[in-house]
Amino acid sequence: MKKPLLIIFALLATLGMYAQTPTQKIHGIVTDAQSQSPIPGVTIRLLHSDSLIGTATDVDGNYTLSHVPIGHVSLEFSILGYKPVILNNVILDIGKEGIVNVTMEEYVDTLHEVIVHSDTNKHNPLNDMATVSARAFSPDDAGRYAGSLDDPSRMATNYAGVSVADDTRNDIVIRGNSPLGLLWMCEGIDIPNPNHFGTLGSTGGPVSILNNNTLDKSDFLTGAFPAEYGNALAGVFDLRLRDGNNERAEFTGQIGFNGAELEAEGPLSKGPSAPSYIVDVRYSTLSFFHVLGINYGYAAVPQYEDISFKVDIPMGVKAGRLSIFGLGGPSYIAVLASQQDQNSFNLTPFNENTYFGSTMGVVGISYKYFFNENTSQSLTLAVSGLQNVTEIDTVYGNNSTKVTYGQKSTALTYSAYYTLNKKINSRNTLKFGAMADIYDNNYADSALHDSNYVYGTKYTGVSALLQSYVEWKHKFSETVILNSGLHYQEFTLNNSMAV
Repeated sequence: MKKPLLIIFALLATLGMYAQTPTQKIHGIVTDAQSQSPIPGVTIRLLHSDSLIGTATDVDGNYTLSHVPIGHVSLEFSILGYKPVILNNVILDIGKEGIVNVTMEEYVDTLHEVIVHSDTNKHNPLNDMATVSARAFSPDDAGRYAGSLDDPSRMATNYAGVSVADDTRNDIVIRGNSPLGLLWMCEGIDIPNPNHFGTLGSTGGPVSILNNNTLDKSDFLTGAFPAEYGNALAGVFDLRLRDGNNERAEFTGQIGFNGAELEAEGPLSKGPSAPSYIVDVRYSTLSFFHVLGINYGYAAVPQYEDISFKVDIPMGVKAGRLSIFGLGGPSYIAVLASQQDQNSFNLTPFNENTYFGSTMGVVGISYKYFFNENTSQSLTLAVSGLQNVTEIDTVYGNNSTKVTYGQKSTALTYSAYYTLNKKINSRNTLKFGAMADIYDNNYADSALHDSNYVYGTKYTGVSALLQSYVEWKHKFSETVILNSGLHYQEFTLNNSMAV
């Protein structure tokens, strides 16, 4: 019996030696860092490969690299007049095509004799106006750093000058500043706190709504902000959602600490510049554990779900590009006195029932148009909001309850952002922007006092934050750069202004 098994294993091992190495496809778009217009004719080459694998971008800056071995790969992007870019440790899976978008920076001087030095710093910020205290991070980074849990906030605590305020939450402290001074942005607009169980005015929470699988390469700034970030005090998360695969439909499912999720992406039509979609839905893992009867130390079960999506619609060089995006989700937890005992990790007193729920969401539409290869404009319209609901009941000996505290706070924001970008030449870039955020706020809370409910806060009103800026970047040389700008904002609630 043993001899036939040995023969079978030997045959399988021999066939494995001659089996073809699994391959996958990489595609994306290459754009100019200053003008954001596509760059045709860029050479893309796979490094550290036994065979020559390469391609070039088409007239729209798109490229496709086929038959790439799966695993960790390195790519080189090069074209005359631009600084070469090398990306190391790009993860390529067998069941999912790689989408790698790259920005390239033009040389300031035209040299008669050129010595090419590859740029291996993948952490250069996407925002060309950010020079110092800024770095880009990829979705892979949010999964590689220790303790990040696929959360950009927790990942950022690994950077110099950044620390966490509390291990149970992802509030971050940047160089001693308050976490409240952090500005969250998504697709170029300000958004509310993107965390489950988040409260109004805060910037953190225990579980992030942001989904690492739908994020694209984004920026994290810790100081010396460009003029467009005039409403930030401590730091900025400038997040981008990635486009879906416009060549093939793909589906991904996984379960982890942040939740169980299902993702779908693919083209909406056929063609090299087809519209694409990506959508990811996630549900709380702890809820699954509770259904299975797994006891993890306390009775209260955090329940949450979220969704992230983006639809990208290229309309041609002369018509521009349209995208529709959104993210958000509800969260809820009930800490009941009847479910607590001396052996549990108790969150509230034994005679109280506490109910807390929060909902965050943003949905928007963005249009980008290129006047020419050096001048572009973009307009983004969005609606975002955050709501908190809290109720505390006192439980009496006969199991009767009475509401002793309640609050419901809602903050809706209607946003319109316009940007005009002009690359004058390789040395000079101008950028202008105007933003308007209209706030529709409703805050109310009350507590039981002497058999009467007394309001602590009761406010309903509409106000607006108006902002505009202009930025100028001048390169004296490859190593000496001037970034200058002016930002103006006005808050209509108290008629305050700042420059």
